[in-house]
Amino acid sequence: MTVQTSSAAVRVAGETVLLLPEKALYWPGEKMLIVADIHFGKAAAFRALGVPVPRGTTTENLLGLDALIDAHGARHIVFLGDFLHARAAHASATQLAMLAWRERRSDLQLTLVRGNHDRHAGDPAASLRIDLVDEPHALGPFAFCHHPDLDTSGYALAGHIHPVYVLATRFDALRLPCFVVGQERMILPSFGAFTGGHAIRPEPGDSIYVTSGEAVHCVR
Repeated sequence: MTVQTSSAAVRVAGETVLLLPEKALYWPGEKMLIVADIHFGKAAAFRALGVPVPRGTTTENLLGLDALIDAHGARHIVFLGDFLHARAAHASATQLAMLAWRERRSDLQLTLVRGNHDRHAGDPAASLRIDLVDEPHALGPFAFCHHPDLDTSGYALAGHIHPVYVLATRFDALRLPCFVVGQERMILPSFGAFTGGHAIRPEPGDSIYVTSGEAVHCVR
């Protein structure tokens, strides 16, 4: 059974982009999928330290990318930093899964804007054929970044903080991944499985779009 999802279209820097329930951004004008903080190999890094965490997060991340590529016809993916979590992400099982995926998606253009974890983990394998750039990376009206607080000449698209927003009642509270859409920058939620989140306090002028996994809703 296919689950129908509902995105939210917003206008920033003169371009219409789609906030996707799967915690990614799609720029239709460039057929570009934009993903923040996928953290390949995070579970492997924890297991290397003796922490018993679930396996399969790399496969889950890759299947998530596949679903979005097929749904939207993306030709280019830009990763907004923290592609690899740590040096343990270079482990053979993780690398083999990523290389097999890359062979299936050989026509896809991939760009990585290096983040703080990438500096510690090292660059991805050359065989993945990923264009490596530093922040801010300018393209059209946008500045592709990892950190959201950089001074940029374009509208910044960033990640890093894994934003979540708390919806609360008198009796319960719910933490949902969110997009933080401001006048000069947008912060994307973390795409990766097993990455957690940081509850944010919106700044004046920020709009908050939460995702349930099936739909995106503006709550502020």
